[in-house]
Amino acid sequence: MYRRAQIWICYTLCLALVSLPRAARGNITTAATKTLDWCIPQCMCLSNTQILCNTGGLRDIPTSLPSNLEELSLSKNEFGTIRNDAFSQLRHLKKLYLDGNVIQEIRPFAFRGLNKLLALSIQYTPLSYIGEFSFAALQNVSGIVLSHNKIAHIKANAFAGSSHIGIIVLSNNPLKSIHSHAFSGLTYVGHLVLPGGIKSIEPDAFNGLEQVGQLKMTFMDLEGVKPYTFRGLKNVNHLLIQTSDLGVIHKDAFFGLEHIDQLNIVSNKIDAIEEFHLASNFSINVLHFHKNHVLKAPKYGDASFRVNRISTEENHFPCDCQIHLVLESDFVNGSVDEFRRHNFCISTAEFNGKPMSVVDLESIASCHDRLTKDNYGSGVSVRSNRLCFALVIGFMGMSRRLGLLL
Repeated sequence: MYRRAQIWICYTLCLALVSLPRAARGNITTAATKTLDWCIPQCMCLSNTQILCNTGGLRDIPTSLPSNLEELSLSKNEFGTIRNDAFSQLRHLKKLYLDGNVIQEIRPFAFRGLNKLLALSIQYTPLSYIGEFSFAALQNVSGIVLSHNKIAHIKANAFAGSSHIGIIVLSNNPLKSIHSHAFSGLTYVGHLVLPGGIKSIEPDAFNGLEQVGQLKMTFMDLEGVKPYTFRGLKNVNHLLIQTSDLGVIHKDAFFGLEHIDQLNIVSNKIDAIEEFHLASNFSINVLHFHKNHVLKAPKYGDASFRVNRISTEENHFPCDCQIHLVLESDFVNGSVDEFRRHNFCISTAEFNGKPMSVVDLESIASCHDRLTKDNYGSGVSVRSNRLCFALVIGFMGMSRRLGLLL
């Protein structure tokens, strides 16, 4: 059923975008092609419900548009700001295209009042950030397409109060950071697609985001997954973290993540796992941990998964003394031998790329035993050095006394 819903959403969005007449998508000047006397000079009015104002040199959004307008294209004009309540008089508007403008700012509640809007497209603009409440209070929109802009930051409450959104597309933006509460108040989203290259996700970035079909996070370049990154994210069918450098997974990174059907962590590089806990009250149904490269294993008890089902396959783990930590963790769900056959070594050089099953576990001491042995060896060395130093001091003192007697 969820698959059918996905297909319907994508079909609806594509239909909304493609159904715009070719004139709306082309590089034409429409002043000479208007057919109605009341039409704005820079626009082509196909009817009182469909108006195209493309490449008309507009520096602001027209205010004298018919109130029953359903489809408006303002592509490739020259306005840099979308003001508050810019379209509030267009209560019947269903499709709005603002592509190719010089938009640098979208003010709070810019689209308030568009209760019948189905498709909103803002692409190929210099827009560098999404500010507070920029896309607030939108309801029942099939698609919000914000790709191919210069968006580097998403500030808190950018989508607050918006719900029942089919898809939000942020791909092909140089997004570097997601601020805390960036998606707070956004509910019932079919798909939320983030761009690659994200470098920082602040704690509580997804707090208040609820009822999501799919949240897709790929090609990130993080120093680490910070504590409380996913706190407050609730009721997600599919959370995908894929093909990213995750750095260090810090303590409490997944704390407060609730009611997730599938958590898929696939094909990532993980420098270290400080702590990775999924407790039973977090209500994670399935964890897929596949094809990841983990450079430093979690310590005993620091990888604990209380989920209904876990699958760990084709990962690369350390096979030095840390192999014992991996095999004692909750990454192993069932047979240790089966786990070793389906996962691989990333270290040492001798075992790199080979199945963990080729490692003779009895020949490798645990990290605790090795540390104890090293410390014991260091202790013997220190005691020997101290004894030698004491003998030298004693000999020097005896030599002085003998010298005085002579």
